[in-house]
Amino acid sequence: MRSEETAMLSWKDETKSQIRLALPVVVIQLGLMTMGVVDTVMMGYVSHVQFAAVGLGDAMGFLLLCFGMGTVVGFDAVFSQAFGARDEDAFGVGLRRSIVFALLISVPIGAGIYYFPPLLPWLDQPASVVPIASDYMRTIAFSAPGFLVFIALRHALQARTLLRPIVWTIVIANVINLVLDYALIFGHFGLPRLEAHGSALATTASRWLLAVILLVVAWSELKPYLTHWGERAFALRPILRMAWLGAPVGLQFIGEMGAFTLVGLWAGTLGDLTLAGHQVALKLASITFMVPLGISIAASVRVGHAIGRGDQAGVRRSVRVSLALGAGTMAVFGGAFIAFPGPLAWLMNKDLEVIAIAAALLPLAGAFQVFDGLQVVSVGILRGTADTLVPGVLQSLGFWAIGVPASWYLAFERGLGAEGLWWGLLIGLGSVAGIQVLRVFQRTSREQVRFQVEERQA
Repeated sequence: MRSEETAMLSWKDETKSQIRLALPVVVIQLGLMTMGVVDTVMMGYVSHVQFAAVGLGDAMGFLLLCFGMGTVVGFDAVFSQAFGARDEDAFGVGLRRSIVFALLISVPIGAGIYYFPPLLPWLDQPASVVPIASDYMRTIAFSAPGFLVFIALRHALQARTLLRPIVWTIVIANVINLVLDYALIFGHFGLPRLEAHGSALATTASRWLLAVILLVVAWSELKPYLTHWGERAFALRPILRMAWLGAPVGLQFIGEMGAFTLVGLWAGTLGDLTLAGHQVALKLASITFMVPLGISIAASVRVGHAIGRGDQAGVRRSVRVSLALGAGTMAVFGGAFIAFPGPLAWLMNKDLEVIAIAAALLPLAGAFQVFDGLQVVSVGILRGTADTLVPGVLQSLGFWAIGVPASWYLAFERGLGAEGLWWGLLIGLGSVAGIQVLRVFQRTSREQVRFQVEERQA
């Protein structure tokens, strides 16, 4: 076969491989997102105050949970590069250490969520929302250990392209979450009507079930790595080295989530209806974000595999294919947001005033979809190369030095209100996308080597 034909075949194979890996990952991401969507949609049938309170409590609780989740996600390079190098020992020890780390970090994170509610009144949120959101946060604080162990197991399995057990876990957990929400929010099956507190109980139970169900469903795959622990699983220095790799991702997650959360808090100062409309638009944008996030995770795995086996050309192919997939899919979603804002908002809430506010924000969400896709895929690529610190700094600068100040200025100084907040998000995401794509090509233009957790790997 001629070299041109061989190259074309390699590009086609890479595209097919990425799509085969990304599609189930996207299903997993959407499944996780669906659990939160079901919670908020059901609360929309109670009242707009309860809807806004659950949205606020979930956003603040998840913001704190993001650091632990992001740090564990940052171990992707350890898993994928070990699998690419066919180093089963490094993979197994890395998985055990990630579980140990997840349990350890869940303690301060859970405590942070539990003791955060007294700060809510200082955030100038509606008085009708704060007590309900506070109770919600104190309940979901106990979900941290189960959720973070699930993240560790999930990313290890993804690195081995073992996605079916994760998909089944998500499906089962969603069904259970739906039943629990229906029973506990509205008081069915002989249970009391608990409204927002019932939603929190359902969320907590479902997050624990994610870890338990995945262990059961994937036990045949996980058993070789989880039955013999030994002292190496608890070795402090390698765990700290993994934490050093993952912590910038955790900070990056907080930086991005924090920017959106702060904008949500500012929306709350404009009234509970504005807060509810903002949350409808944000929830829809978060749903579409799950697609490039899935592509980002697939890109991290593919890049890690290529580095593990020493395939520099494969790294470059994975980079270009994943960026094209992320930008292309988000262009489609952006068009839908711009063309059908009202009907999309109606799917999330039936209050006409809330729908009107959300419909005014969705075209702006449509405008930043491609930027959002490019930035998250770029971060996944860099994570696969074990480059986490610089992207974390760049992400923080883009959101907090550009996006957040722009949101404040346009919303409050220029008097644009909620739309000004979203214009700021658009400016911030555009900035982040540009600098992260530049970092990707700068990083992958040189030879990539495997990340070393221990000297024995060298």
